Parts: sequence; C-alpha cells; structure tokens
Amino acid sequence: MGENAYRAVLSFVLGFSIVFIAGVAAQAQNPAHYEATIESLDRHPLPDWYADAKLGIFIHWGLYSVPGWAPVSHPEHDFANQDYIKNNPYAEWYYNSMRIEGSPTQKYHREKYGADYDYYNFAAIFDREIQKWDPDAWAKVIKEAGAKYVVLTSKHHDGFTLWPSTTPNPTLPADRQHASRDLVGELTTAVRKQGLRMGLYYSGGYDWTFVPGPIRVSEDYEKVKPESEAYGRYADAHVRELINRYKPALLWNDIDYPKSGHPLQLMAEYYAAVPDGVIDNRFGVKHSDFTTPEYETLGKINAKKWEECRGLGRSFGYNRAEREAETIAPAELIHLLVDIVSKNGNLLLDIGPEADGTIPAVQLERLKLLGKWMEQNGEAIYGTRPWNRAEGETKEGIPVRFTSKGPYVYAILLGIPKSGSVTLKSVRPKKGSEIYLLGYNQPLAWTEQGEDIQIDLGSAPAGEYALALRFVDGAKE
Repeated sequence: MGENAYRAVLSFVLGFSIVFIAGVAAQAQNPAHYEATIESLDRHPLPDWYADAKLGIFIHWGLYSVPGWAPVSHPEHDFANQDYIKNNPYAEWYYNSMRIEGSPTQKYHREKYGADYDYYNFAAIFDREIQKWDPDAWAKVIKEAGAKYVVLTSKHHDGFTLWPSTTPNPTLPADRQHASRDLVGELTTAVRKQGLRMGLYYSGGYDWTFVPGPIRVSEDYEKVKPESEAYGRYADAHVRELINRYKPALLWNDIDYPKSGHPLQLMAEYYAAVPDGVIDNRFGVKHSDFTTPEYETLGKINAKKWEECRGLGRSFGYNRAEREAETIAPAELIHLLVDIVSKNGNLLLDIGPEADGTIPAVQLERLKLLGKWMEQNGEAIYGTRPWNRAEGETKEGIPVRFTSKGPYVYAILLGIPKSGSVTLKSVRPKKGSEIYLLGYNQPLAWTEQGEDIQIDLGSAPAGEYALALRFVDGAKE
C-alpha cells in the first residue's frame, strides 16, 4: 500500500472511531426518554445490577424506634384477621396501635409514658439519640452480611421524615417534622462508600399527620388514605426532593399513592435522573420493575422480577419484646434466601435499629451468619438466574433448589446430609461434566443411578445450613 493510500485509510479509520466513540458517549449521556404513560414506562428494562444482587437490607427507623414495642403476636402475618389490627406485631405502627382502645400497645404506652403523652413528643428523644449513630458502622455491617443494596424508610406512616425536607408539613410544629441530622444523606454516602446501592422507602399512601385515623377495622384501611390536593402536592414535592437530592437506586413507595398526586410523572422524572433505577409496585398504578410480596414466598418461578420483604423477626421496626424465639432461625433464613433466588426473586431483609442506631444483638448475629454463608456459597446466588425448574429433592428427603449462571447449574441442598454421599433425584450432569462443592476445590466422584445421580462427598467440608453444588457444563433433567 502506498503512503498516500495508507494515510487515507488511517484517516478514515480514525475518523470512524471518533464518530463511533462520540456516538457511544452521546448515548450514555442521553439515556432513553420516558413519558408519563404506562406504555412508555413499561419499556424501562430491569437493570442487571438489581437482577444480580439477590439480597438487600431494609431499615425501618424513626420515632417508633423510641418506644420500640409491639405485642409478639400473629406469627403468620394474617393481615386480613380483624384481631391483627388490635394486636399488630409491627412496632412501626405504634402510633396507630396506641390509639386503639384496649390494645396491648395502648396499655404499654399508658403504663410507660402516661395516657396523655403525645406520640410526637418522641421527636426530641429521637433527635437526641441519633447523635450517637455511626452510618459507616451500619454500612460495614450490611456489606459484611453479603447484601448488595439498602432501602431506608425516609418517611413512614407517621409523617416524620429522616431528611431535612424543604417542604413544610402544615400539621406539625417545625421541631417535630424531621430528624435533626440528614439521616438519609449520611447513610447514602456511607453505603455508596462500601460499593453498595442505596434505595429509599416513602410512605405515599398513609400519612397520619394529614388523615390521623386510627385504623380500627379493615374498612379503615382505605378511609385513612389522604387524597386532598394539598397532600398530593406535598407527596409529589417530597418524592422529587428524594430523587433530585439523593438519586436513590430504588424508589420504594408504600400503601398506594394519592390520587391527587402524579406518580407516572414522578416515575418518568426518576428514570431520567437514575436510568438504572428500579421502582416497586406499590404506587397504585400498573407500572413497576418488580413486585413486593410481604412475609410471603412464591411457589414457583415467576417471570417478572419480585422481591420479598420481611423482618428478621415479626416486626419491621425495633421491637424490644422480640427475643430469639420470634427471630427467624439461622437455617430457615438461609433456606428462605435460596428458595427466593431460585424463583427469580430478591430478599429484602429488614433490620429494626433502636433509636440510637444500635442493631439488636440477635439481628446482628443473623446478619453475620448470613454473610459467612454467602462468603462460601455466594457464587450459587449472586448473578444467577432460574434454571429449568426451581425445586427438587434428594433421595434422603432433603429439599433442593436450583439456580444457573452461564455454563453452570447449581443444586443447593436445604440441609446437611447425614452420610458421606447424597442422591439427587431426577437430575444428572451432562456427559463429562464435573461436580464441585462450593468451598472445596476438588471435583466430587459421582455415578448415575437410573434417572438419579449419587454424589460422593468424601472428605469435603460439611458446611452449615445448606450445601451448594456446582455442575460444570450444566445439567439436564
């Protein structure tokens, strides 16, 4: 090639490269535009980070953390039960429960604080106690637990905000409207410093400073939803503040959204500000990136991404009445996470700190053991997708859950075999593939037994709570 021809080709290649790179940069700087319509919003793709994350930590923290009490009742969370309202195990519902005549929470409140003690008096105590809080310590604990994202209650049903909102609440004195520290901002900084994503919960459907209630019977659930034009403007302004100031990776609304508000417009604005953000299904509209069953798992693989939210105990908010017996057992916690992931779900696991930010010891212990298990077995959880089926079992009766990632299939035993071998029913590796126990770097011997496979665990470490097996080159039913 002559020099002139070479220069012409080089000029073309460089020019094309510059145009291509500029195009990519422009595309990155100009993400997809969404209109305030269901059809437009439904085009928003589920971001890989959320599909891959599998485990998040929910945090319920607010004025209710000061009394921190609820009856230890209704372990099945039978929300439709009329008795549930009077004996609500959710400590974050303290303000509602304390106003129900004859309720255990009312009795506790009168004995502890007096019949005339106003709930919002807790604001001064909360502001004093939060001065002891260390957001970096929380973020470190959450990272070590194996979680990939956090969701904090920026405002719960009592209307008290954990950030210094510039939108005044017309019903509360100035010193009772929000925390004296920017708890949302400080935790957002600490969480991101650990390489995690930060999300925010907002109670759009209930605000007991606008429609106080209380909710005494099932019919009241709808009656106490504020729908005034003033509240719609108030909620819209709050959500915009959260989006513009903190750019949360998850926008987690609760209990519906006021009909006088503009949820679709807010969603379009949110995606413009946070293109890889996700929105839950509790805005009362048909668009969402994921669904949110509460204290409820699914029986099979769900095509749409979902996220179970639940507390480590029976309450989301701190409940000093809860003990070990009311806290999910270690094996049950591990098995719950594995089951959810095998069916295309994430687990949003809640902690309920005390007013000063102290995480209850039993909850801290559960987070540590979860992190230890994930450190060894996270390969079978993070970044996986559902396999052909979610459930199986061993010949010995141990339940099995399946996940997959690239060329690998993972079979996770929800229990520890009593002998040195285990037989998986109706599943076999592909010819020539190898099987590994996560945490052990030697392949395991295996033999086919009809439609089943017997795996010799040999001298592999026993592990705790659940064993994860990796099938190299996949497996077939």
